[in-house]
Amino acid sequence: MRQITLFFLFLLFSSLAWTQTTLDSIQKLDEVVLSDVKLKQYTKGYKLTVLSDSLLRKNKTSLTDVLRFNSNIYFKENGYGMVSSPSFRGTNASQTAVIWNGININSQLNGQVDFNTISTANYDNISIRSGGGSVQYGSGAIGGTIHLSNDLDFKKHFDNRIQLAYGSFDTENISYNGSFGNGTWSANIGAAYVNSKNDYKFLGTDRKNENGAFNNLDLNFNLGYILSKKDVLKIYHQNFRGDREFSSTLLAPSNSKYETQDYRSMIDWTHIGNQFTSSLKAVHLQERFKYFENKTLDNFSEGKTNTFLIKHNYKRQFSKRLSLNVITDFNHITAIGNSFSNPKRNAFSATAILNHRPSEKLQYNLNVRQDVISDFDSPLVFSGDANYQILKWYTIKLNASKNFRIPTFNDLYWNPGGNLDLNPEESYQVDLGHEFSYKKATLKLNTYYIKTSDLIQWRPNSATGYWNPVNVANAKHYGLEAEFGIQITFKKHTFNFVSAYSYTETEDVEKNQRLFYVPLHKANMSLAYNYKSFTAFYQHLYNGEVEIIGNTLDGFDVGNLGVAYTFNTKGKLTYEADFRINNVYNTYYENVALRPMPNRNFTINLILKF
Repeated sequence: MRQITLFFLFLLFSSLAWTQTTLDSIQKLDEVVLSDVKLKQYTKGYKLTVLSDSLLRKNKTSLTDVLRFNSNIYFKENGYGMVSSPSFRGTNASQTAVIWNGININSQLNGQVDFNTISTANYDNISIRSGGGSVQYGSGAIGGTIHLSNDLDFKKHFDNRIQLAYGSFDTENISYNGSFGNGTWSANIGAAYVNSKNDYKFLGTDRKNENGAFNNLDLNFNLGYILSKKDVLKIYHQNFRGDREFSSTLLAPSNSKYETQDYRSMIDWTHIGNQFTSSLKAVHLQERFKYFENKTLDNFSEGKTNTFLIKHNYKRQFSKRLSLNVITDFNHITAIGNSFSNPKRNAFSATAILNHRPSEKLQYNLNVRQDVISDFDSPLVFSGDANYQILKWYTIKLNASKNFRIPTFNDLYWNPGGNLDLNPEESYQVDLGHEFSYKKATLKLNTYYIKTSDLIQWRPNSATGYWNPVNVANAKHYGLEAEFGIQITFKKHTFNFVSAYSYTETEDVEKNQRLFYVPLHKANMSLAYNYKSFTAFYQHLYNGEVEIIGNTLDGFDVGNLGVAYTFNTKGKLTYEADFRINNVYNTYYENVALRPMPNRNFTINLILKF
């Protein structure tokens, strides 16, 4: 391990000694607009799905709403607006990494991200990368990664957007987004507020969703400044505050609530030369929570973590076809809370990424990473991916990797129950993809296989009477994914059709049974029609039945229907109004057992752009 780390450091410092020259402005802007350059440059052998800005605005309440109807990911949601956990290719929530402007933001406490605490209104694009990504993005990137990006556009502009919405269950939503650029400076700001009683009826009963109200505020501020022809400074900040009651189930009442505060800040200094690019990031992440068993009382349990991260990315361009990236980072993580006694963690990692394009049709990447972590040993991980364009309309993609997930603070230090003898989860995966494109039609087909060992599970301990995390389970995942999209234009009429389907087989090797809450079949589609200023759209989701403890949860079909019209006025100001009916068939369904989801409901939006 020591020799590997020294080798990486040698590569880094020897590369820094090379000479530097200036890029032209086109190359420079291409580098500085994106905060997560690795996603663009080192994903040729992976399936990448990019969700457009217009799509994010249509599904503005939470990231769960967007991905449920526009990806192959399944979500366990404890009632609408409650805790939402993803299952990516059958893996669990802590095996999906969420990447904020190039930084892994999975919780240091439970290893997950609650997708109902992320508003889509404040991001310029959201991307889904399928397949293992631990080499580039660290712990938890086993099933795939979700990328949240804020773009800084330095071209001269000043754009504003205000959105007002009201819907069923007294749901109110207001958001503002502003973007500015003058050639040297660039800035964007976003604010999104949601408040809802969330008291929908339970279909087939005389009850409604009790203790389910929630409100949250999401603030974003991002700033960029071109210091010189070679240097760009970028600042990113995001703050989320949520106050959420935990709704009751069909069998048990609830009077609890949960308060959340997340802060994320990053400074990025990028130095650009003709043959190299150097980026230095300084990051602070903080997550805080308060849990009230009885919301009417002032008694609560709480926890807080702070992560301080220094990350350096050095890319050396040896030729137009060959480059090497060397990435080093250091994390210092602390926590404090009622259920653990001030744990700390120091982590250093070194990564090397080789990119080679031998011909116009072939490109491949080779990656290796070693972590050195203060509280246990971490495995060496590696990956490789390739992209080959066989025909003008047909490309084949292949990637394979070894991935890992380190035990969280809860796993190690929770009192009572933490286990200091845990090993990291390790995973091997391979993914073969085919992409077909003809004019405005695209088809993606992927098959994959994932084998994971040392899965961490919390199980009851008869000797102590507490639950303990242990390395007990091995799992296998394999399946097929398909995505199809086509756009047809006839005079002023435009039709857009997008669909996705996934077939997912999983197995708990120890118990010889399917994993819980993984649908065998999942499919979604959307159809949009546009004529001049008028748009109509329909979304449909099919979710197959899933295994749960001692039973199965029925599959379901849910559809959403909407219309929109844009009113153009003189000057820059435009208005857009849309009306949406969610769950148009009034379907009863559950994503988690005994927690019904909303009946038929509506939303009205008014959007002003100027």
